[in-house]
Amino acid sequence: MSVQTDSEPQSGEVSTLVNGIIQDARQLLVQQLTLFQVELKRDLRQALEACIPLVVGLVFILVALITLCAGAAYLLCWIWPDLPLWAGFGIIGGGLASVGTVLVLTAWLQFDSLTPPAEASVEGLKENFQWKTKT
Repeated sequence: MSVQTDSEPQSGEVSTLVNGIIQDARQLLVQQLTLFQVELKRDLRQALEACIPLVVGLVFILVALITLCAGAAYLLCWIWPDLPLWAGFGIIGGGLASVGTVLVLTAWLQFDSLTPPAEASVEGLKENFQWKTKT
């Protein structure tokens, strides 16, 4: 005759424990995938935010290049007749190119500050997938 003690779980309790562990593992996997998705969306948003000053800066640089060949340089030469034509083009174009360069450098710094998805999240996902394939 066998007497059951508290240290010997019944088969129903074991299956309940195993089912609970499986449900917890699934829930953990879903939570980690959600976290990964949120981090990815945040990184994409930061990348798009960094693109705005980059595009604006490139537009300013384009305008600067066009201005180097435009009439503003001629205007400077008309105001100061002793000013060479190339100097008039250089003054106008250099000013706009400076503004564009500041905007492009700002965007570059924003791109440098982007971080890849949290390594802990990725490692956790790898562990969960490895555990899932073992069971």
